[in-house]
Formats: sequence, structure tokens, C-alpha cells
Amino acid sequence: MAWKKLPWTFKWFSEIAKFPSEVLALKYPDVPNVGDMNSIPEQLCRELIDAPDLICGGTPCQAFSLAGWKNGLLDERGNLTLKFVEIAEANDFCRSRKGLARGLVLWENVEGVLADKTNAFGCLVSSLAGLPEALEREKWPAAGIVRGVKRNVAWRVLDAKYFGLPQQRRRLYLLASDPGFFPENVLFEKQSNVFRGYPETALVFEKDGHTFEVFREYTDCLYSSYGTKWNGNAAAYNGSLFVLQDERIRRLSPLECERLMGFPDNYTAIASAKNTNRYQALGNSWAVPVISWIGQRIHAYRRDVYDIRPQDNLFQGQGQSPENAVFIDLGKDTFRVSDDLTINCGVMPAEVKIGSMKQILAVNQDEAIYLSPVASLGMIRRKLERNLNMNSRLEEVLLQRSAQMPKHEIDKQSKRQKRGRMSNNKKIENEVLALLHEQNRADKRVRNKQPLLF
Repeated sequence: MAWKKLPWTFKWFSEIAKFPSEVLALKYPDVPNVGDMNSIPEQLCRELIDAPDLICGGTPCQAFSLAGWKNGLLDERGNLTLKFVEIAEANDFCRSRKGLARGLVLWENVEGVLADKTNAFGCLVSSLAGLPEALEREKWPAAGIVRGVKRNVAWRVLDAKYFGLPQQRRRLYLLASDPGFFPENVLFEKQSNVFRGYPETALVFEKDGHTFEVFREYTDCLYSSYGTKWNGNAAAYNGSLFVLQDERIRRLSPLECERLMGFPDNYTAIASAKNTNRYQALGNSWAVPVISWIGQRIHAYRRDVYDIRPQDNLFQGQGQSPENAVFIDLGKDTFRVSDDLTINCGVMPAEVKIGSMKQILAVNQDEAIYLSPVASLGMIRRKLERNLNMNSRLEEVLLQRSAQMPKHEIDKQSKRQKRGRMSNNKKIENEVLALLHEQNRADKRVRNKQPLLF
């Protein structure tokens, strides 16, 4: 979807989940699904599939350790990251038999991998670079370069909220290829503009004859379990993934989540789709404008123009050179290469684009995603149990919704499902009752058009 405007041919993809496979089969019927990624190296070597110029993907990294890199696999998740490297190696082996240069590798993951205690990222980078030992750091920088004997590798954390999507979605993007390719010329840019800060916009607005209210100018990261665990994430307490439509609180709809990720309307609305399927597929996907930006810069790449030289004095104390390789820590914002050149290696591109929640939201008629009094009070109770901070406007809205049903009826309905470990905590229940009592008093004053006294 992100690269449809580029003159590229897509050879195959690897997907095993049922619903995403159905979406891909419908949208791209001429692109074969090779299935389990574990089978890709063999398929490449047997020439059952083409060895492409570029392979991109993302793998879970939480369990990938130095021990796994050297001595074996700790678990299936680590295996997938090792397998990704094996795929890149098999692809290049097949290309070399045909006299072709190494292919490019594009890898995406959450930025938390940079601080993973098993040094997953160090193992991945070192494997791609062809180093005999893994580079180790307690925490890897948000932007950096490793020049290796086999590949040059560069990476950068980018945030989708600066690419035209009102979603704070920070992801790590890594690009690698042979030593004659300089990936920093793709991922980093010459510093030019100074961004003045994310703009404040109206949180209450009219659209299509309806009144909408949001709790922030952009959302937290859309996650894959948003369809089922919408009330158990940090975004549930800052309100960023909720909206008021005509003074009724609800979650974002699948259509709005498509827009939040940069997809066309109803992209995932295929015949077999359930809301949960769509939320999960979208939350697991990549932000389209960010990937489009990377693809355009790959396509435009011709040669090294930054000429970053690790032996220059500016790298003293910042680089380390194990086994003929060079590691360059670029930090997280800008990096001064010379008197004439500073490169942007922060989370926002040189040309920032700002989207708005007003563009994302649509009139929704699906009652299933509106919050009931039971659900609303459940969030208030959980906030008290866990001593969490909550957006004050969100708390007000949840209490108003909770007060629309008698407390004993809420308790009756909520006990139909498993309650939390503090469900019988008298102190919490007394606090809940006090909040509801105050809300009822406030609602009564409003109904009687009396001034609210503080």
C-alpha cells in the first residue's frame, strides 16, 4: 500500500495469520503468499521464489539473546529474528549466484528493542554486519550506524505523528546492504527546518452535523488488542483512543483506525471481517506514510553524499571499532558532521506534516463500541485500585455515564464476568460511591439550572 506509486514489482509476502492473509489475497491476488517465514531460505535456495532487491519485515525480538545468537535458540520469538537474518543471507547467496549485488534489508520494530536486556538489537545488527562477535551496549541509541565487513547498517526511530497521522507511533527502522551502500543517506536528512512544536487545536468541533470531542490532539499508539483490551492500556486513562460523539463516549471505529494508520477507508472491511479482526490487523501494521517516505528515499538513493568519516576527530569517544567494523552513535536529534553539514536523525522528518483528529473521525452508528455505564464505572474503579492518573475530562465523562444506571444494577451486571482482585475492597467501593454521589448532585444541579459551587 505504501509503495504502490513506486515503479517496483512485488514478488511475494509471508503471512500465516488468517485474517491478514485474506485481506492480502483480496487486495493483491497476483502476489503469492509463501506462508511460514521459516521456509523462506529453502524456497530461495531451491529457486521456488525470486531473490528480490529488497526484503522488508518485522520480527518479535523480546526473547532474542546473545546466548541464542552464539549457541542456539532460547525460544520461538528469538528464532524468528535469527530466521530474518538467515533469510537475508539466503537471499544474497542466491543473488550472488546470478552475479547480482547484495539486496537491501529493511527491518521494523518497537523502539523498546534498543533497551532489551538480552541485547537482541546488538545481535541483529552484528549478524547483519557480518561481525564475529556481537556489539554490546546497555542501551542502543535511537539513531546510529554500523559499518561492517558484510553490510553497512543504519537505523532511526521515527514517529508517525510527524508524517500526517495524529497518532504517536514511534518505531525503529533499520536499513542495511553491502559496504558500497550507505543507508544513512536514506534514513537521515540534512538538517534544515526547526520544528516549533506540535500545534494545539480545538478538542471540540462539529463535523457532518455532529459534535465531537477528543481528549488530545493525537492518540497513543494503536495496539493490536485494542478491540478486546481497550480499557487496560495507558491510552485508556489519557483518553487518547476514545472520542465523544454527541456527548456519548466510545472507542474509535475500525474505519477511524484505518485512517489513523494511513489506509484508505474500509481497506480491511472484507466479507469475513469482524471488528476484532480489523483492530488486530491494523494495530499490527505499519504506518503507511512513514513507510512511503522511506520507500521514496530508497528509490531516490544514488550515492553517498554525507561522507561521514569515522576516523575524524568528531567521533572521538563516540565510536568503537571491533574486528574492522565501526559503530557510530548519532544520538537522538541532530548530529554535526562538519562545519557545513548537520544531519537530522530525530523522530521527525525535515518536512513535518501534521494530521488532525477531525480528519480521522467519522459519524459512527455501531452501538457495540459505545461505553456502557458498567464499562465506564469499571474504568473508574480500576483507576482507583491501581492509583493511576486519569485525564480529568475523561474521568468526568465516565462518571456522568456511570451515573446513568443505579449502582446496584451496575454491580449486578459487572459480576457476570470475572472481577479484579480488589473487587471487594471496601475502601475502593466507598470511594466509588462518593464519586457517584457527587456526580449525581452535579447532574441534579445542572438539571435544575443551578450554579455549580466549588
